[in-house]
Amino acid sequence: MSDNLDALATVLPRLLDGILVTLQLTVGGSVLAFLLAAILGITARHHNVVARGAARVFVEFFRGTSLLVQLFWLFYVLPLFGIELSSLFTGILALGLNYGAYGAEVVRGALNSVPKGQWEASVALSLSPRRRLFRIVWPQAWAIMIPSLSNLGIMLLKGSAVAVVIVLHDITFVTNQLRQMTNDTFFSYGVGMVVYFLIAYVLVLVANLAEARAKSRLGIGPPLRNIFRPRAAKAGVVNS
Repeated sequence: MSDNLDALATVLPRLLDGILVTLQLTVGGSVLAFLLAAILGITARHHNVVARGAARVFVEFFRGTSLLVQLFWLFYVLPLFGIELSSLFTGILALGLNYGAYGAEVVRGALNSVPKGQWEASVALSLSPRRRLFRIVWPQAWAIMIPSLSNLGIMLLKGSAVAVVIVLHDITFVTNQLRQMTNDTFFSYGVGMVVYFLIAYVLVLVANLAEARAKSRLGIGPPLRNIFRPRAAKAGVVNS
């Protein structure tokens, strides 16, 4: 066991660099995926048939093809057309396109879940389509879509390991190096699992906080400041 710990100490600087690369892939891919999901999810409900159809084709194409194949295509095929991308940008782009297509369905479903009366009320107030969407409908849909989007974010984090095939020195790459040094598969991949879990748990906490804030602003949840109060303090307020 001491040999394993010594090997871990040796690769620790590389592991920290791998964590940074994984975070860059996750954050960059998530931002791109969310932007695409919002645009495509809204466009999929557009009254224009051409715009709606184009959004559906994009979503179905990137949902229906493998992330690994998309990654290879962006990294190895685009250079044949004179377009060369860095490995990090390629990973972010592939993750954003793939998970953005899945996120688009989450956005579309959340918008459809907003009661029809809310749409009708916004029309009765003579609001412009843009103000109807972003002032009335989107805040309600946002609270609905956060749990599903957070799940996609965690899946994107785990999917970032695929980027190792384009020689990105992420967590998975360093974990493989650790296995080669120790010849201990259980220990090496156990370290990788713990690191991924810790990052995923932070994402879950952030998503839970965002969901609580969204519900609080809609008046369907407790004020955000109450979430951080100890239970004893809450009980004391109630009893008093």
